Amino acid sequence: MVKDKESETFKEKAIKLGVCFVGLQVSYITWGVMQETVTTTTYNPTPLVPSGKFPSATFLVFANRILAIAIAAVLCLYRHGTLQSGAPFWYFSPCSMSNVLSSYGQYAALKYVAFPLQVLFKSAKLIPVMLMGTFLSGTTYSTTEYLEALVIAFGVAVFSLSKSSKHAESAHSEADQMYGIFLLVMYVTCDAFTNQWQSKIKKDYRGGVDSYQMMFAVNTFSILFTMSYLLTSGEWWLASDFMAHNPTACSHILVNAVTSATGQLFIFYTVLKFGPVVLTIIMNTRQMMSMIVSCILFDHPLSMGSYLGTAIVFGMIGLRSYRSYSKHVTKQST
Repeated sequence: MVKDKESETFKEKAIKLGVCFVGLQVSYITWGVMQETVTTTTYNPTPLVPSGKFPSATFLVFANRILAIAIAAVLCLYRHGTLQSGAPFWYFSPCSMSNVLSSYGQYAALKYVAFPLQVLFKSAKLIPVMLMGTFLSGTTYSTTEYLEALVIAFGVAVFSLSKSSKHAESAHSEADQMYGIFLLVMYVTCDAFTNQWQSKIKKDYRGGVDSYQMMFAVNTFSILFTMSYLLTSGEWWLASDFMAHNPTACSHILVNAVTSATGQLFIFYTVLKFGPVVLTIIMNTRQMMSMIVSCILFDHPLSMGSYLGTAIVFGMIGLRSYRSYSKHVTKQST
């Protein structure tokens, strides 16, 4: 009876892990495809947007936050009966602003660089994360961790500097590519600040803020920031008019928002049930799958240097995942 109970428990955990793996892969691979689709597709030209390109990366950030805040509000009310947390509400505003800037850089960069480069830049986020951790929280890192970060950065540099083909060179001018790389640097730097500030909130108000309360508060400020910019810049009316002429763009934006929200929920559930190490391994797999799907669907030509850079980055990420997993197993056995 005991063995049956243990095997049943193992089976349930295996099923839950499988659901988390599939859910994360489907959500974020689809999300990546929709990001690239919305930002690179030439839709029907409109009087205000004759190029046919979706006119506002900020609107895409806003659309994602609307659905996310609705889900977060429901979960907060279900778990706590209130939308308030143990931290002052204003305390979430810095990481919300950095989150908006990070998301803007993520979307806007795809107009100037290919999606595979965006994926690799996210892998190189380790360096700004370590810098932010040192300055914001006084965190110290080992020599091994610094070396791993430098190797990943080297792999990204190899990929970035590799010329894939004449087609790839003519797709964007050198100035456009440099601006795209600047947006990617902003993306990973602001994303690193967001993560470290959220960790600081949880540390300063230990036990007073959970992931759902964090999700609600951060998205509340994000909506305020993006809506303010959209209205003052005139991009709200530009995007609204564009979507009125292009219902296909509306469906792409909706799928983008839905998969972003479901991805966040699967992240929270995976960390809750299996811990951050398992999540890291799953998300590393997702990054590789996203690159492969993007190269197939959007015909991104890669050179031997690009393949080398990719191998360096994901090889080191795999090594980091193995080292983290081994440390986790050792800790559990003691």
